Amino acid sequence: MQHILDAILAGDTSSEDFAALDLPDSYRAVTVHRDEVDMFDGLASREKDPRRSLHVEDVALPELGPGEALVVVMASAINYNTVWTSIFEPVSTFGFLERYGRLSPLSARHDLPYHVVGSDLSGVVLATGAGVHSWKPGQEVVAHCLSVELEQPDGHNDTMLDPEQRIWGFETNFGGLAHIALVKSNQLMPKPAHLTWEEAASPGLVNSTAYRQLVSRNGAGMKQGDNVLVWGASGGLGGFATQYALNGGATPVCVVSNEEKAGICRAMGAELIINRSEADFRFWKDEHTQDPKEWRRLGAMIRELTGGEDVDIVFEHPGRETFGASVYAARKGGTIVTCASTSGYMHSYDNRYLWMNLKTIVGSHFANYRESYEANRLVAKAMIHPTLSRVYRLDDVGQAALDVHQNKHQGKVGVLCLAPEEGLGVRDHALRATHETAINRFRGV
Repeated sequence: MQHILDAILAGDTSSEDFAALDLPDSYRAVTVHRDEVDMFDGLASREKDPRRSLHVEDVALPELGPGEALVVVMASAINYNTVWTSIFEPVSTFGFLERYGRLSPLSARHDLPYHVVGSDLSGVVLATGAGVHSWKPGQEVVAHCLSVELEQPDGHNDTMLDPEQRIWGFETNFGGLAHIALVKSNQLMPKPAHLTWEEAASPGLVNSTAYRQLVSRNGAGMKQGDNVLVWGASGGLGGFATQYALNGGATPVCVVSNEEKAGICRAMGAELIINRSEADFRFWKDEHTQDPKEWRRLGAMIRELTGGEDVDIVFEHPGRETFGASVYAARKGGTIVTCASTSGYMHSYDNRYLWMNLKTIVGSHFANYRESYEANRLVAKAMIHPTLSRVYRLDDVGQAALDVHQNKHQGKVGVLCLAPEEGLGVRDHALRATHETAINRFRGV
């Protein structure tokens, strides 16, 4: 891999020279193992330690198929699906790989005793398969995580509806937490030239998810003047939602867990903040019973901040813990748009507040290629800014996943893969200055 890294760092290697580089037989990758899926049996979720299940090891380079590309991964990032994979919840991802492996002889490559994880990357195209014309070896790219077959009609209006839609690195193999990744060519997008490798890798999944969930007509269709309740408003997903609300002429009502995170939201330009720790909301009386008085207290706090208005949109991703409150808090005719459910999938709410007030629940899952491209374009124009709380080495990915699992992060957690150090990969230094001004403002510098 050193000769490939040298070619990237040289900065003047031609596409032809890059294409002529010898491909390695194997590469370094983060994996989980099929024979360890029962290792956490009997433990509560919070007690399951990704450092035990995530392995950093050499794996064989997969065969390159038609419409695919091999990408040298300079940096990646941790998403909550990496945590789920590492603790084998809600199910082991090997079931996904087995089903995908039955689809075709080409997809059978993915059904292995190990799973290379990771749904983000920034890097350089190493090689392309037959039928790939838009991307060449040597091009600097980022990848979004939508993998589709597009052999059925359902996927051709919105690719997220394709019957064979999968999340790369979670429901497919050969993901981005590695030195090399295998992607479909229609996952590739230009790397924002003003960002470092680790910054460019970080927004892929969460930025596109937030764009579809909040901005796209497939999600909430946010418009100017909307009030938007954003749970976890300084985090990886919520931080992008907060930026989209501010950029789109809406007013975010930011819910955070401490004053430090509130400061991040204020630095983004948000003014309406609810600190959950100070408010001490107890939406659940016990494991089975919610407290509507607490929903009403949240609603009153929102109206106090907005001058008497309820929120038009609730940007919902915690799931079980907050969903009942979210349904209550949306205005009459409002929208609750939901994904992820990081606190639990089994949602409970009082349907009277939904049906009698004509509210809408919209399920949202990642983004199609067009939505991902638009979200990446806004990052490339330095209109949306990715924020990293910390960057780890590939060998320390277990600790990185544990920090996300225990919610010790703010913004995204990045991972250096083949990049030897932080800070590399910036090409547009003028636009970089704009980005750094925004990030320093977010950090209170």
